[in-house]
Amino acid sequence: MVKHKYYDLLLAAFIAALLCSNLIGAGKVAVIDLPYLGTVSYGAGILFFPITYLFGDIFTEVYGYKYDRRAVWAGFSALAFAAFMSVVVLSLKPDSSSYMSHYQDGLETVFGNTWRIILASLIAFSCGSFANSYVLAKMKLATHGRYLWTRTIGSTLVGELVDSSIFYVIAFYGIWAVDQIIAVAVAQYLLKSGWEVVMTPVTYKIVAWLKKVEHEDYFDWKTNFTPFSIKL
Repeated sequence: MVKHKYYDLLLAAFIAALLCSNLIGAGKVAVIDLPYLGTVSYGAGILFFPITYLFGDIFTEVYGYKYDRRAVWAGFSALAFAAFMSVVVLSLKPDSSSYMSHYQDGLETVFGNTWRIILASLIAFSCGSFANSYVLAKMKLATHGRYLWTRTIGSTLVGELVDSSIFYVIAFYGIWAVDQIIAVAVAQYLLKSGWEVVMTPVTYKIVAWLKKVEHEDYFDWKTNFTPFSIKL
């Protein structure tokens, strides 16, 4: 197996961004005033989550679908562990002091819905990420490695559509009003997709640098695209 210099570091950064997107930002609805659109609601996780798709594009474009597949399963495992530990910590009996009583209330407010957010993210992110990676890998073959911008943006449009369609329904149905779920999901899709367009020059520079230093520009001609594997 080829040894890559930076894959492990990129994988660690990817998992950190994924955990932040789900544990810090996913539960908060923020608002922004946009020209012509007025006030738009969006999930604060957008500060982190699009970065994970940027990583997915880089993994697939430079190292190939199999390396991104392994990254998705590593992120899946990290999210599952975080969900399990949040349940364990919240279930521990707190100290009887006034401070700890309020602290417990705060933990339950922030992390009480973590299991549901994590479940939604596990399903939505894995489906969206595999769709993103598959589309990018196939488009790379179809274009013979040219027109990188078409596949980074095109694959993100597909992956984010799958992700946004699944995540908010599972995570917040019955908690938020249906019209709010739809509004936030649509806003998230548009903002995340727009973010990918804006970041295209950065993606180009990172991909070009990695291909040079890693001596790798993988084409998935003979790849088995099953998502149910971690083999390289």
